[in-house]
Amino acid sequence: MIKGFIPVLSLIVILSACTSERPGKDYPIRAVPFNNVVVQDDFWAERINTNHRVSIPVSLHQSTITGRIKNFEIAGGLAGGDFQSDAPFDDSDVFKIIEGASYSLNMFPDPELEAFIDSLIWKIGQAQEDNGYLYTWRTIHGDDSHPWIGSSRWERTHVMSHELYNMGHMYEAAVAHYRLTGKRDFLDIAIKNADLILEEIGPGKFETYPGHQGIEIGLVKLYLVTGNRDYLEQARYFLDARGHDHIGEPPFWHGEPRIYDQAHKPVTEQTEAVGHSVRALYMYAGMADVATQTGDQEYIDAIGRLWEDVTYTKLYITGGIGSQRGHEGFGPAFELPNMSAYCETCAGIANVFWNHRLFLLHGDAKYIDVMERSLYNNVLSGVALTGDRFFYPNPLESHGQHQRSEWFGCACCPSNVTRFIPSVPGYIYAQDDDNLYVNLFVSSETEFDIGNDKVGIKQISTLPWQGDIRLELNTETPVELSLHVRIPGWAQDEVVPGDLYSFETPSGSTPSINVNGESVPIETQKGYVVINREWENGDIVEMELPVDIRYITARPEVEANENRLAIQRGPLVYTAEWPDFDDHSVLDLVVDKDMVMEVVEKDDNTLGKLVVLRGMAQGSRHLEGGGTELFDKELTVIPYYAWAHRGQGQMAVWLPVNIDAARPQPLPSIALSSTISASHNSATLSIINNQIVPESSNDPAFSNYNWWPRTAQTEYIIYEFERPETVNTAQVFWFDDGPSGGCRLPADWTILYRSEGEWIPVDNITPYEITKDRMNEVRFEAVETDALRLEVRLQDEYSAGLYEWAVK
Repeated sequence: MIKGFIPVLSLIVILSACTSERPGKDYPIRAVPFNNVVVQDDFWAERINTNHRVSIPVSLHQSTITGRIKNFEIAGGLAGGDFQSDAPFDDSDVFKIIEGASYSLNMFPDPELEAFIDSLIWKIGQAQEDNGYLYTWRTIHGDDSHPWIGSSRWERTHVMSHELYNMGHMYEAAVAHYRLTGKRDFLDIAIKNADLILEEIGPGKFETYPGHQGIEIGLVKLYLVTGNRDYLEQARYFLDARGHDHIGEPPFWHGEPRIYDQAHKPVTEQTEAVGHSVRALYMYAGMADVATQTGDQEYIDAIGRLWEDVTYTKLYITGGIGSQRGHEGFGPAFELPNMSAYCETCAGIANVFWNHRLFLLHGDAKYIDVMERSLYNNVLSGVALTGDRFFYPNPLESHGQHQRSEWFGCACCPSNVTRFIPSVPGYIYAQDDDNLYVNLFVSSETEFDIGNDKVGIKQISTLPWQGDIRLELNTETPVELSLHVRIPGWAQDEVVPGDLYSFETPSGSTPSINVNGESVPIETQKGYVVINREWENGDIVEMELPVDIRYITARPEVEANENRLAIQRGPLVYTAEWPDFDDHSVLDLVVDKDMVMEVVEKDDNTLGKLVVLRGMAQGSRHLEGGGTELFDKELTVIPYYAWAHRGQGQMAVWLPVNIDAARPQPLPSIALSSTISASHNSATLSIINNQIVPESSNDPAFSNYNWWPRTAQTEYIIYEFERPETVNTAQVFWFDDGPSGGCRLPADWTILYRSEGEWIPVDNITPYEITKDRMNEVRFEAVETDALRLEVRLQDEYSAGLYEWAVK
C-alpha cells in the first residue's frame, strides 16, 4: 500500500481497514483512496505541505484565542466563564480542523499535533452531556439564551440553531479520526450523540430538519463505519422532511417561501438551485450519498436537474457559485455580477464534493470538468499561498477593497480549507472493476487491484503550466483493463458543459495520445479516451493537451460580462491585477479579441513558480471638458488563485473589449485626492471617491460602502483635503438594497466643514435630496476649508450606505 491518507469523500467508498467487510454499497465508480495516492509535483504537494505546516496550526491557534476550544472546556466543567466566541455554530470549526488534522497526520507523522488532537477530543467528550447531547452554547447558558436556539433542544434547528449542522461535521471528523488512527474515543462520542438524535427526532417523535444541511453526509459515513442502518434512514428522513408544512414552523422566511435553506419544496421536486449555496450543495451531496445506499432514483433525477440549473445558468467562470451577498447564495439565472460576486470558499469546496459524487454515480467527465474549474480557481483563491490568510467571498473584480483575513467571526471557510486541501489526491483516480480512470493530471503514484493482480500507475504531469502527461504502468503479469483518460473540456473547445460560456475562437491545436509510441485516436466516451488492451509492465501512455491562451465570452443574458472577455490557459483562469501596471489601474483596460499574448514563466518571490501572460492592450481615461480617450498599455495577467498577495488594489477577471464597458481613469478631483475616514472604517471606503457611478441604487455590479447593521443613529465620513479648497456642492449616490436587504435611504444627511478644529454645518441653498437611482445634490454657500464631513442619520429600523460622494 502506498503511503498516503484517506479523503473526505473516499471515506464513503473505502473499506474500513478494521473490518473484512463493511455495510452499505459503493458508488458505481470508486475513488482511489488517499492512502493509495502519493502526490509528487511542486504544485499540489506544496499546498498539502503548507496546509500541514501552517493552515492547521494557524486554525488551531485561532480557535484557541477566539475561545472556540475553551467553549468545550467550560461546557465540560474544566473551566469557568461564559461562551467565549461569537456564534452557536462555532463548535463545527473545531470538528473540521480535527478532520483535516487526521488526514494530514496520515501523511506527516507529527506526535505533537497528534497529542493536541487527542487532548482536544477528550475535552469534547467532557463537554458532551450524559444523554449524548453536544452543543456548547446551550450547555453553558441554557435554553432561550440566544435568539437562535429556542426553549429546548432541536426546537429551532430547522431555523438557525445549527445543532444538527455542528453534529454533521463532528460525525465526519470522528469517522476520519477512527479510520486513520483506530482510536474509538471520538467515534464513540459521535455514536452517543447520533443515538440521541435517533431517539428524539423523526416520525412520531419531534419532527424537524436541519436548517443548515450537512448532517446527512455525516450520518451516511457513520452508517458505513458502524453498520447501523438507522443512521442512513435518519439521513433520508432529514432530506424527506423538507418542504412539508406540518414539520416545525411553516416553510416561510420573513413572509417568503423558505428558499434560503431549500425547505420550500420536497427535495425530489426541486428543479432550481436557490437560497444559501453551501446549504444547497451540502444537501445535493447528501442526496447523492443516500441515493447510492438506497437506490432512490428520484434523488438522482433531482440532483441531475439541479446540476444543469447551476452549471448552465449560475456558475462563475472561476467555478464559484453564489452571486448574492445578502443570503450568501444563488440569484436568478444569469445574474453573475463580478464586483459583488460571493463565490464563498465553502461553496467552492461543496461544488467539488457534489460534482465528484456525480462522477462516481455516472462516470461522465463533464462533472470532473466543473470540479476541476472550481478546484484550481475558486477554491485555491480561498487560501493564501502562505497558508495563513483566507478569503470568505472570492470576487471577480475589485477596487482594492478586498484582502484575505487571518480569521473570521464566522470561520467556516478557513476550517473547511484545512480539511479539504489534504483530500485533493483522492480526486485524481477512480476505478470500476477493470476500468481505471485518470481524472486529474497531477504527478503522483497509485496502484489498483484488478482481480488478483496489482497495477501501479506513475503519472508525470506538467500541468497546470504545460500540457505534457506521461503514465507509466507497472504490473507483474500482463493485465487486461480499460484505461479511461479524461480529455478536459478546455482541451476540446468546451469551456464548461452547456453554453453559458464559449471560447471566442477554436483552439489552434488538439489533444494527442500514444501508447508505447503508437498514436491512439481521440474518440471520447463520456469525455474519456478509453484504451482497452492487455497491459504489460513498463507500458507508457504519453499525452499532450493543448494549453493555448484562450479568450472566453459569456452568453448575452449575463449582463455583467457584456462586451467583456476572460482569459484562460489550461485549467487556470487569469486575472489582471494592479501591481503589474505602472499606473496601478486595471478597471480602465480595453482589450482586443485578436490580441496576441505570450507565455512567460516566472519564479516570483511572492507568487512562487507560475506562468504569466503578457500582451498589449489599451487604457482609457476621462478628458478635461468631457469625453474619453484610449492609450497604449502593456497587459499582464496572472492566475486568478494568485491575486491579492501583493497588497490591495484593482483586479478584474472579465476585461472590456470596448471603452463603453471600461471604467476610464478619473480626472483629478478634490474627493479623489482626499484622505478618507469614517465612523465605521472599512476597505470599501476606497470606492466612494473614484467617480464610478452605478446604474441604480442596488446595482450588484458595483461595490458600496455601508453602515449595516447599525440603525437609528448618526454616522459620518470625512474627506481631508490635500490643501484648503473652496467648495459649494456635494453629491451622493445612495445605496438601497431593497426589501430583502438591510439598507435603505437615510432619514436625512448634512454637510459640515471644518474651521479652526470645529465642525460647522454649511448654509445650504438647495434642499438635501434623498432619492434612489441617481446622484443626490446639495448646493451651499461657498466655504474655504481643509475638510468636509458627511453626516448621515439612519432610519430607526434600517441602515444606509452609498456608492459615491463627490465634492465641487
